[in-house]
Amino acid sequence: MIGTLVALGMLVLVPLGLRLIDTGGGPVGVISQAWPLAGLAGTASLIVGRGTTAVVLAVLYAAVTVALAVAAAERLWRRRSLAPAEVAVLTAMVSPSVAGISLVAERGGWELLGFDMKVLALTVAHFHFAGFAAALIAGLIHAAVPGVLSAVPPIVIPAGIAIVFLGYFTTEAVELTGTAILTAGMWLTGWLIWRNVRPLAASRLTRVLFGISAAALAVTMLLALGWAAGH
Repeated sequence: MIGTLVALGMLVLVPLGLRLIDTGGGPVGVISQAWPLAGLAGTASLIVGRGTTAVVLAVLYAAVTVALAVAAAERLWRRRSLAPAEVAVLTAMVSPSVAGISLVAERGGWELLGFDMKVLALTVAHFHFAGFAAALIAGLIHAAVPGVLSAVPPIVIPAGIAIVFLGYFTTEAVELTGTAILTAGMWLTGWLIWRNVRPLAASRLTRVLFGISAAALAVTMLLALGWAAGH
């Protein structure tokens, strides 16, 4: 199941998300063109058994994710902005590199920073979905419906992700705190989708899909809280 989710993130989620980032024809545009091939390499690394071939394929994917992180640094230097939407977009651009590096270690069977294979596999999934997708969506919502309330998730979600990551190296209490902060940001995102974004959709089907995505956050983040509390 984790492998399927990771493949979905590499092949579908990130390429679609990159198309939604205002790049102005910069390096992200070039990376977007290279991403499908990189996603195929990353997916292939999940299919073959752990070993040299899997590592080489994972390295190809990780190289493109690191290039995206470098593009995030270039974007920050060029725009010199830490506005809420920018924080969210920068978080989205950097997160796949954490996933890519973790993928290389997991495919090689190497414990990275003391983490076992299961944790590394979950890290790959986490930084595609919570790190990339959730942060990017929060930033896009704020851009679509500007306001004080919509400015909260683009800050809170990256903060929650960072604190959860810090919790890996410190204590379970820190991890639980980060999960609670992330959950609050995700629940507020769901509420904004339901209340402000969904009514703007042009078609009934789109409104239904927005409604499903908003409702899904209410349920799935309860599972995240339960997992962190269990630790």
